[in-house]
Amino acid sequence: MTPSRRRVSRIVAWILTLAGVWALGYWAATVLGSRLYQAAKGREFSRALRVKAADAAPPRGEAKASSLAEGSAIGRLSIPRLGLSTIVVEGAGEHDLDVAVGHIPGTSLPGEAGNTGIAGHRDTFFRPLRFVRTNDVISLTTSSGEYQYRVVSTEIVTPDDVRVLYPTKTEVLTLVTCYPFFFVGPAPRRFIVRAQRLGPSARVEQRS
Repeated sequence: MTPSRRRVSRIVAWILTLAGVWALGYWAATVLGSRLYQAAKGREFSRALRVKAADAAPPRGEAKASSLAEGSAIGRLSIPRLGLSTIVVEGAGEHDLDVAVGHIPGTSLPGEAGNTGIAGHRDTFFRPLRFVRTNDVISLTTSSGEYQYRVVSTEIVTPDDVRVLYPTKTEVLTLVTCYPFFFVGPAPRRFIVRAQRLGPSARVEQRS
């Protein structure tokens, strides 16, 4: 190899090293930022639950989606079998989904009749959904109580297939994430998990 080629190779190697360091630093900062956000919102949500438990319970359905500020913590979603647990915030914008999973505006809130839509990124909080199975139990805890759902189906749709978020007569939970899970770049499909609310007796009020 000539000296000029060796020099070019060293420059290319240096550039690639810098790019790798930058990418690793960006990933670490993103992960750390989302974890700090989750911890902060988790504490905020826990305080809200304690305050709610200390006060007289307001009439059911008092909170409306239109009255919730974007980015505010509205609950915690968990799927025990998958080890998935994450804060749910109001809104499904890019910033919201970078740090949590988001309640999709225009869909019902947990505890209301209809279809509750929650979106999350496939490469962060909703990555465990690739292992979801029929009959898995999903728990959604809000300041009004704990609501449990049982997974009834999964499907893969196109991004413009909004029928999955249409209103329903019964209480339904719809989880939305991108698909395929390991696709490089913007994913061309959406992975949908549909779950039915368990009976009213499954609702557990928060206690102090």
